[in-house]
Amino acid sequence: MLTRRVIPCLDVRDGRVVKGVRFQGLRDAGDPAERAAAYEAQGADELVLLDVSATPEGRGHALDTVRRVRDVLGIPLTVGGGVRVVDDAAALLDAGADKVAVNTAAVRAPEILGMLAERFGCQCVVLAIDAASTGPGAWSVVVRSGTERTRREAVGWAREAVHRGAGEILLTSWDRDGTRSGYDLELVSAVSRAVRVPVIASGGADTSEHLAAALRAGASAVLAASIFHYGDTTVAAIKAELAACGLEVRP
Repeated sequence: MLTRRVIPCLDVRDGRVVKGVRFQGLRDAGDPAERAAAYEAQGADELVLLDVSATPEGRGHALDTVRRVRDVLGIPLTVGGGVRVVDDAAALLDAGADKVAVNTAAVRAPEILGMLAERFGCQCVVLAIDAASTGPGAWSVVVRSGTERTRREAVGWAREAVHRGAGEILLTSWDRDGTRSGYDLELVSAVSRAVRVPVIASGGADTSEHLAAALRAGASAVLAASIFHYGDTTVAAIKAELAACGLEVRP
């Protein structure tokens, strides 16, 4: 049995952590470096840092934020937002990222996944999929920080992206994001069955039972934001509860 990972997510805008519902109504949730250091101290296995305004504003990721977070962080760091070309990914890795997440650019030009994998290795390439339900057992890919729906089908896109070089899938349910109503388990299961790379479940976490259900549905890791940002629980508490459910987690 592989050890499951618990990953806090920092959505950032203008150098601050923010959080909303379905990518809208963003509220301030603190300083990225302070949050990162606190979550590592609590036992986070990795951290995801997403610049949620970079793509809509047509700019690259704020590299100074990445550097500030890297300065206080010893665990793996995945960074996404504003990656349009290979050099954007190179800049993020140079600033301290261990892995780079790409969403909109990959949907627009899927060949970027192969280019990233060839230059940096598949282990550095994370495909971020924001998926919105279109009916029973069907989801479409959403891009530009949730503002644009595409005709691309999410499960098939995950399969294609792995074939092209993605080494991990960051899978967010647009419908559940920020709602704290639990992960879309059908989505998690469908994508996890379709690919052979790790899948990180995202969107909707509120309780340890939600995280446990996503892991049992096939996810290799679970990502959460609101429950940590607003002090409802800690990474350490979540890990203890997952372990009590019989799920193997890192100390």
